[in-house]
Formats: sequence, structure tokens, C-alpha cells
Amino acid sequence: MRTEPKLTRLDRVFARLDREPERPAHIDVPKMSRHRIVLFAATLAFYGAIVWAVIITSWLVRLDWQVMFFRPYQQWSEIHWFVDYYVVLGQRGPTAVMVAAWLGWRSWRQHTLRPLLALGVSLLLLNITVGAAKYGMGRLGPHYATVIGSNEMWRGGDIFPSGHTANAVVTWGILAYLASTARAQRWLSAVSAVTSLGVGMATVYLGTHWLSDVLLGWVAGLLILLGLPWFEPLIARSEARIFDLRDRWRDRRSRTAPDTGPVSAPPVVVTPLPADRDDVAAHSPRAPAYLAPGPHTARSERTPITPSGSRRPPHTERHPRGSASSARPMTGG
Repeated sequence: MRTEPKLTRLDRVFARLDREPERPAHIDVPKMSRHRIVLFAATLAFYGAIVWAVIITSWLVRLDWQVMFFRPYQQWSEIHWFVDYYVVLGQRGPTAVMVAAWLGWRSWRQHTLRPLLALGVSLLLLNITVGAAKYGMGRLGPHYATVIGSNEMWRGGDIFPSGHTANAVVTWGILAYLASTARAQRWLSAVSAVTSLGVGMATVYLGTHWLSDVLLGWVAGLLILLGLPWFEPLIARSEARIFDLRDRWRDRRSRTAPDTGPVSAPPVVVTPLPADRDDVAAHSPRAPAYLAPGPHTARSERTPITPSGSRRPPHTERHPRGSASSARPMTGG
């Protein structure tokens, strides 16, 4: 009986990092349902109620002053260092980089640009809506308040609503919005709610925002997440256009790319020699050798000729051996 090997936690992590063969079809794009429209309208009404309560200097403004005089950063000074680090989770730059890195990996793995485009659209809406409200109402913060008990509206400030809180709601809430399963959506919604709540209370603790600023920041971020399905058709068209431009660029690059196949040697052009022998001699670098007239035989057909006699040249003072004249005369002593 064959058993499958048991995967360790590290094996599951590396398996998770593998790229999917194609875009998942089970991921549903949120639509603007009737239930969502009702929630959006109720949240928008709550937004207007908070702004109106601050404008008329209601009980909400009095609560703002009471919390400011309480000075939480002095009451619980031992956690000041932790709050200074925690409030970074609401700053636009660090949070956008962290979330964009995660959504970029998801875009690469799932062969889609929707996560990154949804993040870009939500941040753009956040800058437009929250930025316009900040500079339109011009409320001063607790550290710059001039008149005790006043709402400090239209005095050149830029803290109403809280940008840290709204950014935390949108940046961490977009992870829940783009979740692929219902379970992941529930968990990420809870994590983003707790994180954004902690960021808002951290700004109140540090004295940089009124309590009403934080309330309006939560509502402003929630409005963007609730209204984001209205922009899903724009996100889909943008994704299709980007992919179409990519395909065109690839086709143009493949047409203009040089051929990298095997390089063949250029053909050798053979120029035929002219028929006239005088022209051959004129064009040849060496003069041709002319043979004597008559029949010629091959070297192998020739009869070898052995020379008779000695091959040494004749010498006048030397006599051949064995002859009488070669004997030396006897001389007496």
C-alpha cells in the first residue's frame, strides 16, 4: 500500500508560493447590491450627522474638550513609546508599501491586476474625499486650539476628519474586500477593524486629533470601502487595456527582434574561366607550363632504366680494382 508523503509546514509554505496556472475563476467581484446601498446611505447620513454636530458646537464638541483636558498621554505615560510606533500603522506611506507588496504578489500569482488596481482606486478616492473635507472645513487640532469650547472650524487647520484613521480603515480594509473566501474575509475584517480602531485612539492619546475627528475618519474610510464596487467596471476596463497594451508591445518586440538562428557562411561565388587560353594566361597569377608535343605516358607506365657502369665520375689517376696495373712495383731495399 502506497502512502503519500506528509508535508511539513515549510513544504506547505513553498507550495503556496507556486504560481497558479491561470486566473482563479472562483473569486467573485463584489457588486453594489441593495443591502450594500442601504449600508452606504446609512453611513453617509452618519457622516453628515457628525459634521453637523461639530458645526453647531453640540455635546460632541464638549466631549472633545473634556478628552483633551484629560491629557491621556500624561495619565498613561508608560505606554507612550508603544503608541508612537503603533500609530505608524495609519500613516499613508508605510502602510501603502506593505499592503502593495502583498497585493502585488497576489496579482502575480493569480494573473490579474485587480488587487493592485483596487488599492490604487481606493487610495485615490481617499485622497480626494478626505483631503477635500480637511481643507474645506479647516478645523484646528487640540494643540493649536484658540478658544476653549469652540469647534475650531474654518481656521486654516487640516485635521477633520482624521487622515490616519481613514487611511487605516481603507488600507487594511482593502485586504478584507479582496479576500477570496468568506472565512478569510471575516478574519481580515476583524483585524482591519481592530487595527483602525487602535490607530484612531492612538491619535487621541497623543493629542493630535479630537475624538470627533477619529469618528469622522472611521466613517470616511468605511464609505470608500462600501462604494468601491461602483468602480469595479472601471477597474476591469483598465486591466483589460493594460493587458492589451502588453500584448501589443510583445508582438511589436517579437517582430523587430533580430533572428538569432545559426549563422551560415556566405555562399562562394565561382566565376567561370574564359574560354580563350590567352585570357587564361592573362588572368592567372603564374605562367602556365607548356608540354612538348607528342604522346605522353603516365609515370607508372614508364620502364625504369638502370645505368650501366659506376655512377662515380671518371678519375684519371685511379685504376680499377683487379687489374695488373694496380699492383705496386717491388722495390729493393
